[in-house]
Order: sequence, then C-alpha cells, then structure tokens
Amino acid sequence: MLVDSHCHLNFPEFAGRTDRLIQAMKEAEVGLALCISVKLEEFPQVLALAENHPELYASVGVHPDYRDGLEPDVEDLVRLAHHPRVVGIGETGLDYYWHKGDTEWQRQRFRVHIRAAAACGKPLIIHTREAAADTLRIMEEEGAGRTGGVLHCFTETLDVAEKAMEMGFYISFSGIVTFKNATALREVAAAVPLERMLVETDSPYLAPVPYRGKTNEPAHVQFVAAEIARVKGLPFEAVAEATTANFHRLFRIPTP
Repeated sequence: MLVDSHCHLNFPEFAGRTDRLIQAMKEAEVGLALCISVKLEEFPQVLALAENHPELYASVGVHPDYRDGLEPDVEDLVRLAHHPRVVGIGETGLDYYWHKGDTEWQRQRFRVHIRAAAACGKPLIIHTREAAADTLRIMEEEGAGRTGGVLHCFTETLDVAEKAMEMGFYISFSGIVTFKNATALREVAAAVPLERMLVETDSPYLAPVPYRGKTNEPAHVQFVAAEIARVKGLPFEAVAEATTANFHRLFRIPTP
C-alpha cells in the first residue's frame, strides 16, 4: 500500500471527479492522500474533501506563490489546524523562481507558519525553489526541528537534503524523479535514506513518466515509488512499505 503525501484535489482540474480519483487510488493500492492547502480562501474546500472521504487528509497554509488574498497569522493557523482531519501546516516556504525583488513578505509568512506549527504541534510542509539557503536559515532560526516536517517535491542538492534531515525533516520526491533530464535528482534519491523519504504526486502537476504532460493524480504515485525502488536497487514493496510508514509517523496518523 502506498500514500500520496502531497496533492491538490480541490483544484479545478478535478472538479466533480473525486470519487473517480479515489477509485483509481484503490485500484493502484494507494490507501491515503494528503490534500494540501495553498490559500486560506480555499481551505474549506480542502477540509471538506478530508471530512467526506476517509482516504483523504488535509493541511492548512498559504503557498509562497500567492501574495494576494487572506494573510495568515499564527492564531488563525492554529485554530484551523485544530480540526482532527488537518495533520500539517503548509504548504509554506520560499519561492524565488516566480517572485523577484523584495521577497521579505515571503520570509515573514514562512516564519508565521513555523511558529504556528510549533504552537499546535503539527509538522510543516515546505516548498522551496531557488531559495534553499534562506529556507534552511529560517528553519534553523525559528527552530523548525521542534515540529519536523517535509521538504516536498524535492529538487535540491544532497547537501540541502542532509541539512534538512539533520533538523528531523523528511524528503519527498515527486514525478520529477522519473523525468529523463533528472539524473542529478535520481542521484540524490539514491542517497537519501529510505527511512527519511516520502513520495508524492503534487497533482494535478508533474505527472510521472509514462503520463508526463497529462493531468497527474494520486494513483500515479506508484510510478514515483517504482523509480525510487529502481535507483536504490530495492523491491517496490520495500519502498511502498517504508514511505507509507514514514507518512504515518510524520503526520501522527494511526496505522490501520
């Protein structure tokens, strides 16, 4: 059994398709998926998915790509995270690829999320793109290791992964690891210990080979796990078992 540790099933690409997506998960032996919040305005949709489907859980947070909209504070995030189907804080972090110039607002928002995670005792879901040095610095300054979490859709160097793991974080790989030009990332995946690894789709984005270029979905996490197994020289079942156990451990979800 597998878990998709990061997806966005409330996005318009999936409107009216939740039951079909969950059926496809079952057929692919994907038992759970974590639906990730990117805007407070859309959090009720994310929560409703988790409330109505036992296969789904939710997070609460505001993605660093969204400058406009409701700005979170610690109290709001803690209050919303109190719901039993909410298991993490995020998606949060830094993105200097899409945002240039003054990005202090991103750094302040990231700090708010880390403080909220510490206050409610739930792990962080961190996005970092072209911002690894600042991401790690702020994690250290704010004591993100108190709650731990995951660097999702990892595309950074092994050095970045090791520094995050030293703070108790997991490293999550997406369909990017299957892309032809992702040789360096596969080398990182081969080196990251299986006991510190998660797998994800980030659907509807980043569909793995053989679905690259199409709409991604949680059932496709099997292809990410298969590639991890290949580069590590391990049985698929070993990767599935370990990454699923890691997910339950990180997000404190009882194992069935």
